[in-house]
Amino acid sequence: MRRTISVMVGKGSVRHNNRNFTAENVDAERTKNNITYCNENIKDVYNKLFDEALEKFNARQTRKDRMIDDYYEKIRTGKQEKLFHEIILQIGNFEDMHATSENGQLSKTILDKYMQGFQERNSNLYVFSAHLHMDEATPHLHIDFIPFTTNSKRGLETRVSLKKALEAQGFVGRGRSDTEWNRWVYSEKEALAKIMLEHGIEWEQKGTHEKHKSVSEFKRDKLIEEVEILTEQKEELEHKISSYKNAEEYAMVTAQKFEDEALKIPDPSPLMSAKKYRNDIAMPFINKLIKIVKNLARRCYRAEKAEEKSAEDIARLTEEKERYKSKVWNLKLENSRIKVQLRDYDKIKDYLGIDKIKELLKTINAAMRREHKKRRTELER
Repeated sequence: MRRTISVMVGKGSVRHNNRNFTAENVDAERTKNNITYCNENIKDVYNKLFDEALEKFNARQTRKDRMIDDYYEKIRTGKQEKLFHEIILQIGNFEDMHATSENGQLSKTILDKYMQGFQERNSNLYVFSAHLHMDEATPHLHIDFIPFTTNSKRGLETRVSLKKALEAQGFVGRGRSDTEWNRWVYSEKEALAKIMLEHGIEWEQKGTHEKHKSVSEFKRDKLIEEVEILTEQKEELEHKISSYKNAEEYAMVTAQKFEDEALKIPDPSPLMSAKKYRNDIAMPFINKLIKIVKNLARRCYRAEKAEEKSAEDIARLTEEKERYKSKVWNLKLENSRIKVQLRDYDKIKDYLGIDKIKELLKTINAAMRREHKKRRTELER
C-alpha cells in the first residue's frame, strides 16, 4: 500500500479545531472519535514562556518608551512574527483513507503515534493546541505551536522567532527554495513516513518518480557518493603529482637556460683590473648562481616529498574506494533480498489480510516470550 503525505499551513482557528462550533463539513455524530492532545489558553502560554525574559528586558531599559507592557499584544499587533503557527497533516485522501473505513482507522493510529513524538522532536516549538479529527472526510491532525528561541542577544532573551527556533533544531536554510521551514516540513514528513512503514504503508511522494528511500537504499547511495568523492580526491592528487613533475622539468629548463646565459658572461675590458672584474662582474654572478641553485634544490626536495606523500594518499584512497565499492555491492544484494521479502510479504498480506497477519505476529511474539522465559528459568536453576 502506498499513500501520499500532506502537510498544509492551517488558518489557526483554535475554536474550530476544538469544536466550539460545528462547521458544515463536520459529522457531529463522529466528533466523539476525535482526540484532543492539548488545548491551553495562548495568553497563559505566552506568560509562561516569556514573562521572565520580559521582566529582565524591561529592567535593562533606561527609557520608559522602550519598555514592553504586554509581549502578547506586541507580537499580535506587530508584523515581524506571527502569534503562532498551525500545520495540518494528513495521510492519503478521502478516497483511499476515508475516516469511516478500515484504512481511516489505520490512519488514526499512525497520526496518533506521530503526534506522541512531536514535542520531543521539536523542543523549540511549544504546542498549545493539538487535535486529531475523525469527524471529517479524512483523518487529519491540527497542530498549533509557538516557535521560540532562547539566549537571544536582541530584544528578549527568550522571544518568538520561527527562523531561530528551526535553526536551533538544526534546520538551516540555503535559499528561497530551500528554507528552514521547507527542511523542517520534509523532516516531519520523514518521521511520519517511518511510522507509516511500520504499518505496511509506503510514502508516495507527489511530483517525483522517486519513491521514499529505505534504510538500505539510503546507505547505498551514501556510499556511492563517498566513492565519487574519493575518486575526485584521487584525480586531484594525480594532477598535483603531474604539476610537481612539471615543476622539476621547469627547474631543469631554467637551469639549462641559466647555464647558456652563463657562457655569455662578458669578458673584462682591457683597462679593467682583475679586482674590479671580480667584484663587479664575477662575484655578483656567482652569488646569483648560488642563490638560484639553492632555490632549485629546495623546490626539487619539496616536490619529491610531496610526490611521495601524494603517492601514499592515492594508494590509501584507491584501497578505500575498492572497500566502498564492495560495501555498495553488498548493499545492493541486501536491497534486492529485502525487495523479494517485501513482495512475498505483500502476497501473504493480500491473501490473509492485515488483521490476520497482526494476529499471527502476536501469537508468534507470545510464543517467543514464553520460550525465552523458559530458557531463563532453566539457566537460573
